[in-house]
Amino acid sequence: MNIENSSIDLSSLTPMMQQYMSVKMQHPHSLMFYRMGDFYELFFEDAHKAAKILGITLTHRGKANGQPIPMAGVPFHAAEGYLARLVKKGETVVICEQIGEVTGKGPVERGVVRIITPGTLTDDALLGAHQTSNLVALCVHQQQIGIALLDLSAGLFKVQQIDYDLSQLAIELARLMPSEIVIDENLQDQALVKHLKQQLDVPISKRPNVDFNQNNAQKTLCDQFAVSTLSGFGIDHLPLAKAAAAALIHYAKETQKTALPHIRTIQLEQSSDFIALDPVTRRNLELIEPLFEHGTSLFQLINDCQTAMGGRLLSRTLMQPLRDTAILDERLDATQVLLEGFHESPVRLVLKEIGDIERVLSRIALGSARPRDLVQLRQACAQIPFLRHALQPLLSQQNSKLLQQLNQELGDFHGLHQHLMSAIVENPPVLLRDGNVIAEGFDTELDELRKIRDHAGQFLIDLEIKEREQSGIPTLKIGYNRVSGYYIELTRAQAEQAPEHYIRRQTLKNAERYITPELKAFEDKVLSSESRALAREKMLFEMLLDELRQDIGNLQMMSSAIAQIDLLANFAHQARLRNWARPKFRPEIGVKIVAGRHPVVEALSKAAFTPNDTQLDYQHRMAIITGPNMGGKSTFMRQTALIALLAYCGSYVPAQSTTLGPIDRIFTRIGSADDLSTGKSTFMVEMTETSQILHHATSQSLVLMDEVGRGTSTYDGLSLAWACVLDLTKRIQCLCLFATHYFELTELDKESGIDNYHVTAKELNGNLILLHKVQHGPASQSHGLQVAKLAGIPAAVIKEAQHRLKILEKQHQAKPQSPQHDLFAMPEIIEKVIEIEKPSAALKLLEDIDVDNLSPREALQQLYALKDLMKQPS
Repeated sequence: MNIENSSIDLSSLTPMMQQYMSVKMQHPHSLMFYRMGDFYELFFEDAHKAAKILGITLTHRGKANGQPIPMAGVPFHAAEGYLARLVKKGETVVICEQIGEVTGKGPVERGVVRIITPGTLTDDALLGAHQTSNLVALCVHQQQIGIALLDLSAGLFKVQQIDYDLSQLAIELARLMPSEIVIDENLQDQALVKHLKQQLDVPISKRPNVDFNQNNAQKTLCDQFAVSTLSGFGIDHLPLAKAAAAALIHYAKETQKTALPHIRTIQLEQSSDFIALDPVTRRNLELIEPLFEHGTSLFQLINDCQTAMGGRLLSRTLMQPLRDTAILDERLDATQVLLEGFHESPVRLVLKEIGDIERVLSRIALGSARPRDLVQLRQACAQIPFLRHALQPLLSQQNSKLLQQLNQELGDFHGLHQHLMSAIVENPPVLLRDGNVIAEGFDTELDELRKIRDHAGQFLIDLEIKEREQSGIPTLKIGYNRVSGYYIELTRAQAEQAPEHYIRRQTLKNAERYITPELKAFEDKVLSSESRALAREKMLFEMLLDELRQDIGNLQMMSSAIAQIDLLANFAHQARLRNWARPKFRPEIGVKIVAGRHPVVEALSKAAFTPNDTQLDYQHRMAIITGPNMGGKSTFMRQTALIALLAYCGSYVPAQSTTLGPIDRIFTRIGSADDLSTGKSTFMVEMTETSQILHHATSQSLVLMDEVGRGTSTYDGLSLAWACVLDLTKRIQCLCLFATHYFELTELDKESGIDNYHVTAKELNGNLILLHKVQHGPASQSHGLQVAKLAGIPAAVIKEAQHRLKILEKQHQAKPQSPQHDLFAMPEIIEKVIEIEKPSAALKLLEDIDVDNLSPREALQQLYALKDLMKQPS
């Protein structure tokens, strides 16, 4: 039964289900976790969907319109694991909690306390240590697109505005790595929506048009940052970017059900700040995720950051290499200082003791922090003096400007550390509701409640002794029962000696029972001490969070500084561990790499890696690379791109030396497969990727192209590859590595700017030895059959192939094959017109034969005639 589309008779439902319906109707498209005792329950279609995704039991509870109501539930204490699985599937989950007191009249009041979406995660249980939860909003109007990004878990808020270009949008979204995209529900641009759905496997949430209102955006953002103008952020002239940013603020507040005090600033980005990497290039270079399940990405290889914050910063850095060489040189200077002082400095040892403060601060700001989050913060504050001490010997170095700045941004949190030491026990429970979180001595009232709770017996003994002494009645007793509560008991004979302040509570046959103001007060305290202690702890904990929010800005600065120091220390660690060298930048276009290596292949290879040089500049823009499969062409091309990318991240690189000119984009066209979801064949995918490069590459782009044109017939493919090489070299004039098996392309080295290279191999006793060395000049042969033999092709197949190869080679030498027509009809890039051969005399005779009316003798005569004609020269 679908709640949104069905008409349920609410009067037939129980009061509790009526309450459920009133909340669910407000969130018809989300799963709702409805708190009932120790379980979160789901009903109707929610129950069916959750049971299928989570593999939980589907049951029923009550009836609606005469039909059983489907129900499924998960334990409250284990909900996070189930939530993580649902969010991973792209589901949005509404948390509906009991917020009222039990009155015995009707169901307990319930309300939505949080909406969990893929783009608004902050809890470690829902988000991996190196994962990011990026919420991105798009605002489209008059050939412009405003883009805003909000990472609630880190407090990052960024905007930009670009021209309407779906290819550029794809590049920006690939860089931002959104977990969820927010758009205007009235967006009419179906091409853009279709593009998003095809290019990105992330949920798209539609929001009311009012959230994107450009007129209201200014006020929304000013209120968020507590300012009167946005001029200080540099975004006043970007109305669509502001509208997208305001939409994210509205969405985040609605889902978190609270203010966002840790979102304190907004950063303007320009696409020109970064080297553009389209989604295909990011995938081909395996920056974050490997292409294959058991592979290793660059991030996985070099991420030895000591903190989760540093690891996430490394991921972001790899995804958005910078073009500003001044910033890069500052990073490289700091890395060099850390590298030279590596043996003496315990920086990484100290960093290892620091937890994920970035996310802790976000949870503090959103009011979802747990006791152990404050322990992590306390531990970090304790490590700051040690980290500054470890950095101190390095700060006097000549190139330590960035380290000096980060050292200052660490701040001094000695007072906060002491406050948290006095407030939180050494090892608190996971959840606040378990109690014993606030340290003894922090709050007098809490200490008294705990003392009553934990030492009620001793208090009664002490009170009994005191009352006996004051009343002079040695047999006075203090007792307790569930009906009367606490009481002072005197015998009938002693009743006349009862002090005046004793208040008679109960008369028995042989005794009188009394209460005193002190005992009544004790009774009230002890009977409710545990619940009151928990309530007091909750109040004190929330007060503590309020205090921490006042200093959230400085704490965020400290967190950011720790992450950057960790990133730089990791760069230094990788350089030392892997023998990497510092790159240099120059204003002239070009790439010069001496003895470059592929970082991942070298690290995972059992054999010694063969380094190679790369030399590209204005005079030598195109390198055509030939040689056998498995010879190392693809590795060589990828390592060139990865070395350039690492350098523009501010890292040392796997090479003896590297000098780079300006690079605005890196493109790759390496391998492809059918895209069944969009009905594109392998060749169509290949051509689409090639088209992107030819349309968007510039003279400052680094382009890697492998096997262009192999997805179609030989002459079509060769013609396309030939034309692409000329276009890249003459019109675009980019820096390009072009790998191919079309040996005909090696003739292009006569053109200006084009050089031939090959990966070396040799045959020994019929076996192929791959040398993986790139040398100048074209390859002598492709060694295709030898590579097939290495791959395990059966010997009989290899033998037959060798036989067929000899026949084809002889035929080609005797009479070269006739060229075929160009199926793509591109006369501007075809230099020769293909002549159509005239039909032969034998074919003409064959066409004239009336096969149905031939006698056997006539057929034999015609056959001899055809044979004679075939002997005649054409």
